[in-house]
Amino acid sequence: MPEVSTHISAEGASQLNQALMHFSYLQVLDFLTTVAFLVNGIEEANPLVRLALKLGPNPIGGLILVKLLAIALGVYCWRMGRQRLLARINIVFATLIAWNLVALIVGALARV
Repeated sequence: MPEVSTHISAEGASQLNQALMHFSYLQVLDFLTTVAFLVNGIEEANPLVRLALKLGPNPIGGLILVKLLAIALGVYCWRMGRQRLLARINIVFATLIAWNLVALIVGALARV
């Protein structure tokens, strides 16, 4: 079986580092939009996160645990050199956060 090279160029390492930073930042933004939903009485849509919210010491504690696990998975991808995977996940989370913000704005406007 041929050996797989794990060498990453300096440019590739920089892009991978940026992807991890973006991923971490998007996790913080997702945390904040989820808290905004919870404060406004909107239930979490993701069944796994909803379970963590119920099983945690309190909803915020459960959410923090979920986000720490997500960041751990992001670090794993980073260490394994999975830049393309991190980039795709970042697109998903950026879209999710934009959707959450639109939903929060529309919900707030409906109450006015």
